[in-house]
Amino acid sequence: MNRIVSGIITLRQHIDTLRSTPEVYRPRRCPSCGHGALWHHGCYFRKADRLPEAMNECLNPIPIPRYLCASCRHSCSRLPSCIAPRRWYSWLLQQQALQSLLAVYSLHGCSAVNGLCRRTVRRWWNWLALSTPTFEFFLRSRYPELGRTTDWQSFWRTCLSVMPLSCVMAGLDHDGVIVP
Repeated sequence: MNRIVSGIITLRQHIDTLRSTPEVYRPRRCPSCGHGALWHHGCYFRKADRLPEAMNECLNPIPIPRYLCASCRHSCSRLPSCIAPRRWYSWLLQQQALQSLLAVYSLHGCSAVNGLCRRTVRRWWNWLALSTPTFEFFLRSRYPELGRTTDWQSFWRTCLSVMPLSCVMAGLDHDGVIVP
């Protein structure tokens, strides 16, 4: 099952989509048993709006729709592409930090520029380095222009110049790759 619903790139768009066309989020089949009848099973709330600017409207808590399988009684949820699964920070902020590191910033410089803890930036950097072989395999098969890079850092510089990290991760999720 695709955990990420692609095409929903802002939290405001997510909230509007839930109000107007919530069926966009309903999975076609149960991820546990494959049965085709999933019922809307409410939602859970999570923090996703971590903008430091005080002038912006805070959207927390963000509702995430849940679905229940009529056959096996397992529940599942779907996230918009603007929210990273199992991460506190948005894909946009993660992309900015990773691009800073790819542009020869140090961990200390990157954390200072982006207002993040060095351990968080290091964790993201190590995750990207370890996950790159798997991600490269799927991304290069879909985007041939990414096949002309020499190392993993130039691969990500090219990849992030072509498309945002949220689209990359939504595409990988669609291919069945586990993303954070």
